[in-house]
Amino acid sequence: MPLTTTERAEVDAANASGRTPVVFVHGLWLLSSSWQPWRDLFEDQGYATLAPGWPDDPETVEQAKADPDAFAGKMVRQVTDHYAEAIDALDQAPVVIGHSFGGLIAQKLAGESRNAVTVAIDPAQFKGVTALPASALKAGAPALLRFDHTKHGVTLTYEQFAYGWTNALSEEEGRELYETFHVPASSVPIFQAATANFNPFAETKVDTENHDRGPLLLIAGADDHTVPQSVVENEYRIQQKNPGVTELVVIPGRGHSLVIDSGWREVADEALAFIQEHSV
Repeated sequence: MPLTTTERAEVDAANASGRTPVVFVHGLWLLSSSWQPWRDLFEDQGYATLAPGWPDDPETVEQAKADPDAFAGKMVRQVTDHYAEAIDALDQAPVVIGHSFGGLIAQKLAGESRNAVTVAIDPAQFKGVTALPASALKAGAPALLRFDHTKHGVTLTYEQFAYGWTNALSEEEGRELYETFHVPASSVPIFQAATANFNPFAETKVDTENHDRGPLLLIAGADDHTVPQSVVENEYRIQQKNPGVTELVVIPGRGHSLVIDSGWREVADEALAFIQEHSV
């Protein structure tokens, strides 16, 4: 799927600016517009930001809710290739920041030597990660229990969203985030992650041994049900074997919504400090 007109314009603007580009990669049940506060912050700090969507993503939350099947069948490699196309069109290697499955994709792109610096926030598990807490299975159940996962998008109920995303927040804030940000999603990536260790051709495989991977920061929310801290720590232990800089930050009292909720700035500041320290 080629870049959209908007995505191409963001690439062109980043190249014209001469600034270090920062590419934001969203995960399931969000659109790229969810990154807007982060983009504003990083632009103010002198970076040029891009937030491509997944292939065929609707432009708005309203459009997404009206057409849930627009998300059906999206797979990890297809989405990774879409972001790779945007990165390859940049004049310089970017910083890449991803959340959830976006964090997995960010690590895949780093393993392909496309990133200057990488930040993976609550990243979905890649092939080789064996930690699989019960809370992650429960959070993934709405997708894993679908038998028509290639044909239809999956919409979470508020109760499912509250368990998987906003368990560390008040109900008032949780409902506001659900109404503002939640969109349907493809269930296929969850199947791909869940079965990766039994699939020699798994699309969730990450080249963690690439010496050109660049600096990597992993961020975990200590109360995350969807990607629990133990999963991120497992990824860290694997990535730590790489000769590149690898760091882990665990943020207490935070769930999977940590990039969009009222405490997003704490997470963004951790990412920004790491990037400023390790950018060339």
